[in-house]
Amino acid sequence: MKQQSGFTLIELIMVIVILGILAATAMPKFSDLVSEARVGKLSAMKASMQSAALMAHGLQLARGVASDVTVTVDGGTTIAMRNGYPDDTSTGIIAAVDISDYVDNFTSSSGVSADAAHPLCNVSYVNANPPVYTMNSDPADCD
Repeated sequence: MKQQSGFTLIELIMVIVILGILAATAMPKFSDLVSEARVGKLSAMKASMQSAALMAHGLQLARGVASDVTVTVDGGTTIAMRNGYPDDTSTGIIAAVDISDYVDNFTSSSGVSADAAHPLCNVSYVNANPPVYTMNSDPADCD
């Protein structure tokens, strides 16, 4: 006669219970990663804005044009300038950076949000000499 091997019903239930307990304790740790990803995304946009503003400023200085004149980059993109840096409008800094994965809030808050569901989780740009970059990454706004 053949001997059967396998798991008993009690063993299977115990494994399912243990996996459920592990999943319940690990879930809060993984749910925090979403807000951290939004903050990381905003940090990347802030760095992009800083780089684009400095490159547009350098291009304007190299060409020797006035500080409030538009600058056209080699790709044909025109950037509105003020005080020697990109303007804080959609034709200024927004034209200088790629915001295809962000939400443009420049009409209401002079900033860019990580997504439409979290408009207060944003990075803003204010034209000054030098520009001011403010990142609002309050966990309550980014959750």
